[in-house]
Amino acid sequence: MKYLFVLLITSVLTTPLYVSAESVSATPLPAQIAPLAQNALLLDITRVGENKLIAVGQHGHILTTPDATNWQQAQVPVQVTLTGVYFLNSQLGWAVGHDATILHTRDGGTTWQIQQYLPELEKPLFDIVFEDEQHGIAVGAYGQVFRTINGGQTWQFEFHDEFLPIDDIEYLAEVKQEDEEAYLDEIGSILPHFNRIFIDGRTLYLVGEIGLIAKSNDFGRSWQTFDEIYQGSFFDIARTLEGNLIVVGLRGNVFRSLKNGTPWQKSITDTTSLLSSIILSDDNRIFLIGNNGMLLESADDGATFTKKVQADGKALIAGVWFNNQLVVVSEVGIKNITMAK
Repeated sequence: MKYLFVLLITSVLTTPLYVSAESVSATPLPAQIAPLAQNALLLDITRVGENKLIAVGQHGHILTTPDATNWQQAQVPVQVTLTGVYFLNSQLGWAVGHDATILHTRDGGTTWQIQQYLPELEKPLFDIVFEDEQHGIAVGAYGQVFRTINGGQTWQFEFHDEFLPIDDIEYLAEVKQEDEEAYLDEIGSILPHFNRIFIDGRTLYLVGEIGLIAKSNDFGRSWQTFDEIYQGSFFDIARTLEGNLIVVGLRGNVFRSLKNGTPWQKSITDTTSLLSSIILSDDNRIFLIGNNGMLLESADDGATFTKKVQADGKALIAGVWFNNQLVVVSEVGIKNITMAK
């Protein structure tokens, strides 16, 4: 879902393989304080501890709140559109966005610093996770993967050819021997978009374009792809409270895996709207949100869904369950949605 709003059509991969936090490639402009930021395009939101929410979006906007009502805009050193936000604990967090930007906070989102900013790359990152304070991975358009082993002081680019068919792998090997520049061109566009990465205990799950679902048991150093169940894009994956996996994507497609990734079963949603995000409530309900104000609710662990479409028809992009309500970011900012049981 996010890339339909934020993806830049790009050319070649020019980033170095090793990027220092102290040597960003240009000096960006800081985000401006905007009184109506909470009513503008926002693309991700996360819960920080028990009593804080943080949302990110266009123009480098980062908003925080203790109550889902009173929002405050943080000081942010970039104006690029931010697409994803992740917190390891109540203090340490990261945000990603356009220009392969990675931001970091050590004070719960009050202040932010640049760890990576590569406008010449012209590709957005979409998501980021950390397994501890030192080890993190960010993913994005055209199969971008950046890894840190030192808390983000440096980020290293990785190319994962295990997502390619054998013919493409052999082709790239030939190109690399003949022309290094052409090889960098090719690896900058040959992989699908990686839309969402989800950490589940010791396992990482990844979803993206062309029906991509993959898992890793070594924090993304190697990946195992699932058998194709759908040729369209997936935008989110989560493990339900009953222990099953659920993925959502284009044209209202929802698939549920009963234990350990197989087999996948298609859930009936009665919609063709793009579904962008999965939200789990504290009372064992599952909510799916997406385009055209689409809101689906399930009380049986995703086997069936009922529609609760929002009247304004605006795209709902990401959300959390907070204080017994849905707090959702959308193309028109923040929405608080009460869902009676």
